[in-house]
Amino acid sequence: MSKEKERWGICHIYSSYNNTIVHITDVTATETIAFASGGQVVKQDRLKSSPTGAMSLAKKVGEIAKEAGITSLNVKIRAPGGHNGPASPGPGSQPAIRTLSRMGFKIGLIQDVTPHPHDRCRKKGGRRGRRV
Repeated sequence: MSKEKERWGICHIYSSYNNTIVHITDVTATETIAFASGGQVVKQDRLKSSPTGAMSLAKKVGEIAKEAGITSLNVKIRAPGGHNGPASPGPGSQPAIRTLSRMGFKIGLIQDVTPHPHDRCRKKGGRRGRRV
């Protein structure tokens, strides 16, 4: 009874309120194995960030990664962040991870790698702020 060798990869999930992007690389994060964004799997622009779109694009990326021999994934979730974007990830990040796990990938570490400012640059909008 021979045990199959575990091959790790890193799954980078960028999830904003406008789009979801899933990108699988090798452990050094230098070689791309699979990549897909919400716009590749849905017809309407408003559905790019939806949980349904995230599930179908994670399935698409997962199949390519399986063919490449990846069996386990470390997940890095990123929201827009910075000093203008929201620090919380959009609605597509959780369903994407769930789909990859259901496809049979072993999920290792899940990290939040959203950039946060240490001290701020001047925020856009001018002295009086954004006038609506």
